Amino acid sequence: MLETFAREGVATLTLNSPANRNALSRDMRSRLREALDAALNDPSVRVIVLDHTGRVFCSGMDFAEASGADASDQGVHEFPDLLQTIWTAPKPVVAVVRGPARAGGVGLLAACDVVVAASSATFGFSEVRIGIVPAVISAVVAPRMVPNVAHRLMLTGEVFDAPTALAGGLVDLVVPSEDVDSTVTTQVAALSAGGPSALAETKRVLRARSASPADQFPALLELSARFFASEEGQEGIAAFREKRPARWGPAG
Repeated sequence: MLETFAREGVATLTLNSPANRNALSRDMRSRLREALDAALNDPSVRVIVLDHTGRVFCSGMDFAEASGADASDQGVHEFPDLLQTIWTAPKPVVAVVRGPARAGGVGLLAACDVVVAASSATFGFSEVRIGIVPAVISAVVAPRMVPNVAHRLMLTGEVFDAPTALAGGLVDLVVPSEDVDSTVTTQVAALSAGGPSALAETKRVLRARSASPADQFPALLELSARFFASEEGQEGIAAFREKRPARWGPAG
């Protein structure tokens, strides 16, 4: 489900649930939060790397757990805490995106400090196409992205490529797939060369320039959970899982 490995000051957390496209299931969220806490509390760890196995980086929330649940029982309730942990972590967090990232998966990488993506990776704010709102992730996506680019992509829900993600500010470095590992190694080395306290304080200063996600999460969470549990959201989730058009779609 989640593999953890620490060596020479680097803690690598690897999403390892390819069967469900590394979806953010209840178990995955719990394990990821525990691993982040452990890495942040380990004085020997200087940099955290978030990687993945399988073709997909992260497909977002696990819709198998969202069907039929009311707003108060949606898994999205735990997501802000996970994003906030990464966003405010005093240690640099590097995301390694080797394949598709969708919805909550995009939010996960957006909360990181440095995002290295393979040139073949794709991205998408797919929420509106299944009748839900990219509300919670907007708190960490908005500070990263060029506003009009984020606006268009969140409204259309269309899949976009790595160069578009780079131009829009969502990712920091785009390299051929075979160069991802060496690029991550170079970035980790550069980050490790900084003083731990200086890095933490620099990150705090830079994050302070943006609106705090923590201040936005309560209202965004209510909106997101409400749409997950709504008739429109449940229809969209069902249509996605059944691989059919939603009722409101062109072929619906």
